[in-house]
Amino acid sequence: MSEANEDPVVRELRQQIATNDLVLLEALNRRLELVRELKRHKDSHGLEFVDPEQERRLLDRLAEANQGPLSEEAVREIYGMLLELTKREV
Repeated sequence: MSEANEDPVVRELRQQIATNDLVLLEALNRRLELVRELKRHKDSHGLEFVDPEQERRLLDRLAEANQGPLSEEAVREIYGMLLELTKREV
């Protein structure tokens, strides 16, 4: 066993990270469920699923809301990837 595994601070922080990862996973799955619901609604009303202007507004809003330490560039990159993944998943 490494020394890091024996350090109580390391163990506690790892536990907090693991808990946070589960919260993120739950939020991502819930987001996907909502997007699927939106897509079904748009499909049934003959509306385009992908709205590039809405995506731009989302990225701008999140970049503006970001308090850090995540950089604006990272926020835009992460959510850009999330938008692409979401389109593939639905």
